Amino acid sequence: MKYYALPLLLALTLAACSEKSTESTAAVVDSNRPDNRELKVGLTQEFENLNAIIGQMMATAYLHKISGRTLVYMDTDANWQPQIVERIPSFDNGDAQIVMEQGREKIRAQWRIKDDQFWGDGTPVTAKDIEFSWRVGSHKNVTVGEKEVYTTVERVELDPADDKAFVFVYEKARWDFARMGTFFTLPVHLEGPVFEHYADQPLGYEKNTLYVTAPTTPGLYNGPYRVTEIKLGSHLVFNRNEHWRGQQPAIEQLVFKIIPNTATLEANIRSGTIDMISVLGLKFDQAMKFEKTVAREQLPLRVNYKPSITYEHIDLQLDNALLQDVQVRRALVYAINRQELVNALFEGKQARAIHNIAPIDPWYSDDPAYIVDYVYSPRRANKLLDEAGWTLGPDNYRSRDGVKLSLQFMTTAGDKSRELVQTYLQDQWKAVGIKVTIKNEPARVYFGETIRKGKYPALAMFAYISSPENSPKSTLHSKNIPRQHNQFSGQNTGGWASKPVDKLLEQLDGEFDDAKRRVLVQQILHHYTDQVPVIPLYYRSDISVTPNNLQGYQLPGHQYQASNAVEYWNLGE
Repeated sequence: MKYYALPLLLALTLAACSEKSTESTAAVVDSNRPDNRELKVGLTQEFENLNAIIGQMMATAYLHKISGRTLVYMDTDANWQPQIVERIPSFDNGDAQIVMEQGREKIRAQWRIKDDQFWGDGTPVTAKDIEFSWRVGSHKNVTVGEKEVYTTVERVELDPADDKAFVFVYEKARWDFARMGTFFTLPVHLEGPVFEHYADQPLGYEKNTLYVTAPTTPGLYNGPYRVTEIKLGSHLVFNRNEHWRGQQPAIEQLVFKIIPNTATLEANIRSGTIDMISVLGLKFDQAMKFEKTVAREQLPLRVNYKPSITYEHIDLQLDNALLQDVQVRRALVYAINRQELVNALFEGKQARAIHNIAPIDPWYSDDPAYIVDYVYSPRRANKLLDEAGWTLGPDNYRSRDGVKLSLQFMTTAGDKSRELVQTYLQDQWKAVGIKVTIKNEPARVYFGETIRKGKYPALAMFAYISSPENSPKSTLHSKNIPRQHNQFSGQNTGGWASKPVDKLLEQLDGEFDDAKRRVLVQQILHHYTDQVPVIPLYYRSDISVTPNNLQGYQLPGHQYQASNAVEYWNLGE
């Protein structure tokens, strides 16, 4: 394979992606300006299923917000708001209290579902749905990425006099007890019989949930829209939920088209085949170039940017003997020029990442007293590898005891920006004697199987999206390493196990003082940057392309996607 320096490779690729820029294309797009009858949206990722409890892909979360609603959510100003409940319990409003049970401090929190909440078949949403969802999410045989949002609830108490009211008794007193935006709700009248039949079978419920076997069943959805058509690998259709009692959606039908290749995605919006590109679409480099095309050709489109919590990184598989040596892990980071990477790809408008917490998060820190910052230094990389006994051979690759320092590098196939990054990093690692081979997979396989089960052999590039002041427990605690024994629950896919970090994460849960929480986070970041279980790359912005007549649309910059306010979207003049 021939290698190019990143700026040249990027220029060649972007030129190839932009060959079809013509005035006639602009006319076609304008003639197909969408209205409230239908909005066609492109996204690059296919979801693994629409059962949000077991889904772990960003695409699943994005699509769930169109047809499903949760207890609480975070708005675009990063404030927590009630969604299907009347209000969020707190110590101040008296709905939450710390209690002692069997010598342990716990929290009792009273919740009540709004009276106007219904499933898509007209069945009211009740506390029994909440209790059932808790049983599913906390069950040992059900795979859940953020399982702790369910297991932290020790029991659910129902009110016999009010079928909308329930109490969560939390197993311990923790400061973020009411931030339950990833506690997803299932309809017990439909999913209950399926769960009872398959609960004793590992992964049995996942394979037989109605969200997989009969996903157009109306009663599965309690959001402003419900799923009316699915063709795997092709598209999903959402129509208004006639039993939705909230803000009535202006757009009659939403069609989401799965287009894994980002260059093809751009071609589709230029031709008018789609009207909009979701946040799961163009990368920053493509968006910057496309924005110039929009201006030059006066296309009726708007390119939207919002700094976000999204963290592009490379997970390291610590079951791999080569990566168990921290000297090798540190050398991998020193060997790559991440600043040149973001300058070339993003004109320096997305920041080089130093760890897993983004600069817009109040918990972010770059304090050198805690943070180890690996500034590009091939000299240091070579020195670390030499000291670890990895010697250069005649082929310019390193080996030790007859074993070559060779690693497989994976990401999502068809994502041109990530494939550019792969080639650039492969070249930089080659310069210090590390052999890297590339093997990519379609997003549905990559996230639904390889990442979810930690099955990648060495390096896996992808992004995590979170919310401000969110504990990284699901990705860093050793109990959240997905393995067969826990039905692959948890998001610590690289298998990092650090007793000091486990202890700090558990202390963080129970610390109600904001200043003390920040100190604990800095201590966690010290271990994270010192031990390098992950290679940070850059902090991403949320990006989308929308018709310029779309109103009521905002990018939030965190995991509660723009689709969470889909009922406010309007394509009127």
